[in-house]
Amino acid sequence: MSQQPLVTTTLGPVQGFWQGRSARFLGIPYAKPPVGDLRFAAPEPPEAWTEPLAATAYGPTAQRRTFGDGPTIIPEPSIPGDDVLGVNVFTPNPSPDAALPVLVWIHGGGFVAGSAASPWYDGAAFNRDGVVLVSLGYRLGIEGFLHLEGAPDNRGVLDWIAALRWVRDNIAAFGGDPAKVTIAGQSAGGGAVQTLMVTPSAHDLFRAAISVSGAVMEPQSRAAGLAVSELFTSRTGLPATVAALRDLSHDEMQRLQDLVTAPEEGAAALPGLLLAPFTDGESIPEDVHAAFRDGSAAPAPLMLGATHHEFNAAAEFGMPDAPIEAAVGILGSVGLPPEGIEAYLALHDGATPAQVIGQALTDSLFRATAVSIAEARADRELPTWLYTFEWLSSAPMFGGKAFHCLDLPFAFDLLAAEGAENATGPDAPQKLADAMHGAWVAFIRDLDPGPQWPRYTRAHRDTMVWDTTPRVAPDPLGPERRIWTTRRTPTV
Repeated sequence: MSQQPLVTTTLGPVQGFWQGRSARFLGIPYAKPPVGDLRFAAPEPPEAWTEPLAATAYGPTAQRRTFGDGPTIIPEPSIPGDDVLGVNVFTPNPSPDAALPVLVWIHGGGFVAGSAASPWYDGAAFNRDGVVLVSLGYRLGIEGFLHLEGAPDNRGVLDWIAALRWVRDNIAAFGGDPAKVTIAGQSAGGGAVQTLMVTPSAHDLFRAAISVSGAVMEPQSRAAGLAVSELFTSRTGLPATVAALRDLSHDEMQRLQDLVTAPEEGAAALPGLLLAPFTDGESIPEDVHAAFRDGSAAPAPLMLGATHHEFNAAAEFGMPDAPIEAAVGILGSVGLPPEGIEAYLALHDGATPAQVIGQALTDSLFRATAVSIAEARADRELPTWLYTFEWLSSAPMFGGKAFHCLDLPFAFDLLAAEGAENATGPDAPQKLADAMHGAWVAFIRDLDPGPQWPRYTRAHRDTMVWDTTPRVAPDPLGPERRIWTTRRTPTV
């Protein structure tokens, strides 16, 4: 095989490189750099080129700084530069004759951070199993999602759509079949998948979807988006306009973003995810969960679920001595009525208030919403597969929990990737990675993860339990489901 595979795209030739049995093409632009007049504009196609573009290193990332002050669970490099709207293609056969199924991966990071250049998103195992993988970068935070006068709303969503159109127009040259595209993502990326399923202009750009620990703004109304814009002005002293922000440095934009997203007394009525996709009446015509309930979301086959302890550790470490009144307050703030609060406390009898708070955050953001979507689709007999990830890490920092992001090295079959053992501990079972990754490959290829995992239906509610020995259980999330159906949807 040539050490420098060359592929011709609609814009010009790109030169990649082989690593093992994967041909890699990194940092290919799907839109012009969002700078100057384009900083807050809808993405525009790049100018064509004639000489081979060296696609041998990851391009710049919209992330300028990772979450928090310390290392993140997923290694997420920040790469400086302006050309952040790019894709990375991993393929086992860069030939137009291959016609392989395609997985398009959207990274997480709360819509304000994250990086497509993570080693956890390497496409080697998918390539080994006959799947082309594409990962993409998109605008984050203020630049991607804040409502601004003079700019289209949900610019990050427009970026996802532009990247998917690039895949439609170009992936055949890399060995992929544009008619066999599955979109997938984790955390904010899982919320991106849910959002794209309710975005009509995206529906013809994919045929299936995988939402891993997906989260979206709640409430997701236009009023909520406008309220966040008002919050921006009140906290920063700047008008939420293109004219006021267009020429600010990246460091200054990061400072403003920190001001907007900082916890503050009196902000409880606002959504938990402040800088995130919201209903704009155009690209996103209605709230994600409402669209699933009323049937306007795409009917494409969907696999979705969450880990058991997504955000539990944040509460248990951050407020270990919380009183029971704090747990009751949190349960009320996420929408449970008094009878629901009583039932939830009974379900977790013996847990500390901090443990109850942690599980409530996990359930309200991830597990209950996944079940709600599965239920809505089951009402219409749409092909849906629900899972819960229950394998417990032995890593010192997270030992004994199935926490946020833990499932990714198993799904990507990358237990030896940089930083993976720090998350899993030294005893991660390869057979669980084999099973999870195999189910993903089957779903991407065949629109069904296989006979070992039945669809989720109202009659049985079969759910895959990912553990050392994977198994299917009937309605294992039933107690939580019955409690969270009493939840009142917050409004702004």
